[in-house]
Amino acid sequence: MAIEGPLRELGIHDVFQLLDLSRKTGVLTVASGLRRNRGQVYFEDGAIIYASIQTNPHPLGSLLVRTGRLSAADVRRARDMQRAGDGRRLGEILVAIGAVSPGELERQVRSQVEEVVFEVMSWDEGHFSFVEGPLEDVGADATTVRVPTSSLLLEGARRIDEWSRIEKTIPHVGVIPVLAVPNGDGGLVELQSTDWKVLALTDGVRSIRTIAQQLGTSEFDVAKTVFGLHAAGLVGLQLRPSDAEEGAGEGNEVQDLLADAAKALQEGDEDRAWRRVEAARRHTAESPEVDVFLGELELRRGRPATAEEALRRALRYDPMLTTAHRLLGEAVARQGRIGEAVDWWQRWLSVNEELVEPEDSKVVREAIRAALTLQSFLYE
Repeated sequence: MAIEGPLRELGIHDVFQLLDLSRKTGVLTVASGLRRNRGQVYFEDGAIIYASIQTNPHPLGSLLVRTGRLSAADVRRARDMQRAGDGRRLGEILVAIGAVSPGELERQVRSQVEEVVFEVMSWDEGHFSFVEGPLEDVGADATTVRVPTSSLLLEGARRIDEWSRIEKTIPHVGVIPVLAVPNGDGGLVELQSTDWKVLALTDGVRSIRTIAQQLGTSEFDVAKTVFGLHAAGLVGLQLRPSDAEEGAGEGNEVQDLLADAAKALQEGDEDRAWRRVEAARRHTAESPEVDVFLGELELRRGRPATAEEALRRALRYDPMLTTAHRLLGEAVARQGRIGEAVDWWQRWLSVNEELVEPEDSKVVREAIRAALTLQSFLYE
């Protein structure tokens, strides 16, 4: 069975439920144009065994090192064993050499899978595609688990309901909690162990996402804890860091900055979008996503040659970054290279058409027809 379509016609929860009840084996791909993001969920007999997401892929080794479960030396040793011919997955090797316990490994992998699934479940726009068949392309790092889809559907519904209440105070996980100044009322607040852990990392610089990564827990749970601490008057919230603070932040804030840049573009605030993208550039020297944003902004400012440079740089990092194909077609078209523009647009259609909204495909097809008409007129 192969199913696909826009999420506005068949909600993502219905898709998960269909695959669960049908006990399907295969890969579900969900793409969001608004978020510039794509997730993949692997099903085996209706259960979820693995998941990954484009903007926050969480390699297993990096995840375990970041959460303090093992050392970078352990990961290097396991990688060396793989390069020497050990065909086991990374997680299996780490357990075999005693670097991590089987229970801790499973807990971390399950948490990773759940977070990807819950993120995808929150999308209400975009396109989904399910390809049925044997699971042959789960990578060497992908230690798998087996999570009942029905349990994730229930938890996902609960989280969405809670987020609707939390997001009025905490609109995104890039929010930075700040310790509040005591008001001297002498009231007693009973804190749980999770509250203390979050407070220990609250320094006015770390975002909710960063705190979650360092604690090795979910962004949702940290956001919920911060929400409670804020209601108790123990923390304040910095919703939008200044440019200086953005520049001084950590690399894992790049996606939050780009998300805000995308929102700014939707609102027509190009100046704010530029500030966010520039802040993202200060976080990372090589990011194709940042270069794509730069290319789009340069096009909006009427500088196609500069846009082309940024977009080609993005494609050197990631040749399958199809948004860059479409924008590069526009950049070279504005410089009079009509034939090259058509090539880039056709490449975008051949790779990406099934994963975007039909309106987007229609716009690109119309651009190709117009370009070909113009080319035939110029060279008659």
